[in-house]
Amino acid sequence: MTRSLANMSLSPEHPSITGPSDPEVDPRASYALEPDMVEALTDRIIATSGRTVPSYTPITGQPVANIPQSTQADVAEAYDRARRAQAAWARTSLDHRQSVLLRLHDLVLDRQEEIIDLVCWETGKARKHAYDEVLHVALTARYYGRTAHRHLDPERRPGVVPGLTRIDVNHVPKGVVGIIAPWNYPFTLAVCDGLPALLAGNAVVTKPDAQTMLTGLLGAQLLEEAGFPRELWNVVAGPGRELGTPMIERSDYVCFTGSTATGKIIAAQCAEQLIGCSLELGGKNPVLVLRDADVDRAAEGAVRASFSNSGQLCVSTERLFVADQVYDRFVERFVARTEAMRLRNGLGWDNDMGTLISQDQLDTVTAHVEDAVDKGARVLAGGRARPDLGRFYYEPTILEGVTPDMTCFGEETFGPVISVYRFHDEADAVSRANEGEYGLNASIYSRDTARARQLASQIKCGTVNVNEAFAATFASIDSPMGGMRQSGMGRRQGAEGVHRYTESQSVATQRLLRFAPVLGMSDEMYAKVMTANLRLMKKLGRA
Repeated sequence: MTRSLANMSLSPEHPSITGPSDPEVDPRASYALEPDMVEALTDRIIATSGRTVPSYTPITGQPVANIPQSTQADVAEAYDRARRAQAAWARTSLDHRQSVLLRLHDLVLDRQEEIIDLVCWETGKARKHAYDEVLHVALTARYYGRTAHRHLDPERRPGVVPGLTRIDVNHVPKGVVGIIAPWNYPFTLAVCDGLPALLAGNAVVTKPDAQTMLTGLLGAQLLEEAGFPRELWNVVAGPGRELGTPMIERSDYVCFTGSTATGKIIAAQCAEQLIGCSLELGGKNPVLVLRDADVDRAAEGAVRASFSNSGQLCVSTERLFVADQVYDRFVERFVARTEAMRLRNGLGWDNDMGTLISQDQLDTVTAHVEDAVDKGARVLAGGRARPDLGRFYYEPTILEGVTPDMTCFGEETFGPVISVYRFHDEADAVSRANEGEYGLNASIYSRDTARARQLASQIKCGTVNVNEAFAATFASIDSPMGGMRQSGMGRRQGAEGVHRYTESQSVATQRLLRFAPVLGMSDEMYAKVMTANLRLMKKLGRA
């Protein structure tokens, strides 16, 4: 499968679904996947039920594919295949594994048009936001391909007796990792969490979201083309309520990205199995615009922070706190930039924001905005659905005057809606930014970057960006990324991102001295000698 969707014609047996409004869309949106292309991807699903579930593009509503559904027996088969493949893969050299990752880096860049088309087709996001997924997968593959030995080579540690005790710490693969991926970033979140797992010598069983299954399957195909054995990365499909527990019961580690409510269930089930998990969950992320901020830069960043991927991004912003001294100027520029956004529905580059993915998302966004307006909030920009652009399209929306009795004040909207608030002093801004139960991402805009970094340390979020929306931490793969409080546990990226998939094994080699009395020494004398040795080691500065 090497052709872009731009070269594919609409399949006559897959007509567009009619609805209450048939929007005009970019001509590039009237393309469909060829049946043989879909079949090549769906054949990768381990599924024997004979059941299929249709998926639809949010761009036009037309069917995309019929997705075969897995049974619990299929999940068991997927893990059996993974365990057989993992046993062989763990014996391969680290040099070989990193070379495959670097081949994946090039392959993803070479095939980016095809990847972007499919991401747009399944999610409805703007093309430039789909490119972010290509970028992130390539960055992740290159990072772990270049740093494999730094993270995974055996480490020498100081022994208890200098010169006589040698300690080696090995990073042993856990075995089979279960990855449950979401729909909002279906390429990067289906692939990136698994790359360090493979590097560390594990196998993967993954369940992409039903709405974006083909993108996850394309990722699996590219992994095989890069050189990873096919059965090292196994795909199942079906509802989480049916397949989630069987996956957890067979996994040695679980990685999940999604809602806080589901994350708590997964954490409890992992605890029952005594296995680890990493969870990236919800967020109600704040931006602070300080009195010395570059107002134009902050306004540009706020647009990306709020409306990238139509706000369907875990680290996107839903709360904006602006200093009194710059509030009016900032809001004027922010509103102007928002109203100037190019709104389209299709696969072209001439689009600043795509559609929401489903009727459920549209209903949530609509309900949050209507509730706020009914209770006195003011709409500064947007504030309405746009069926002329797409069935699930909602305008980028700025609200002012949001109060705690409004749903969108504390609940995650996960759509293109941002609330703007004044603040009088920085301590108040930090306190309000820390309100609520979430703690995933934050941003601070200030010309005094040292001061901004000091404030960042007071914000209870796993990542904080200074003079940037979210991309600085998101794309800096050497830095850990994850949530505090109800926004999750564990970290992806960096050393933490690969070590979560390993067990630390300490190997001690002892020479000459034994840890017991020698030469007729009594236990009492041995204790005195060891005590004297401890005091000496402290004086010598030993740890």
